[in-house]
Amino acid sequence: MSKYDPLWKWIQNNGTYKFSLTYAEIEEIAGLTIDHSFFT
Repeated sequence: MSKYDPLWKWIQNNGTYKFSLTYAEIEEIAGLTIDHSFFT
């Protein structure tokens, strides 16, 4: 099981082909904190 499984499940069940999510929304859906170190 991947830590991103809840996010993939949300994407599959969201009912649209196009959507946008904020980092905060992704964190809430996935139930984890995103490591923003990839920005640097």
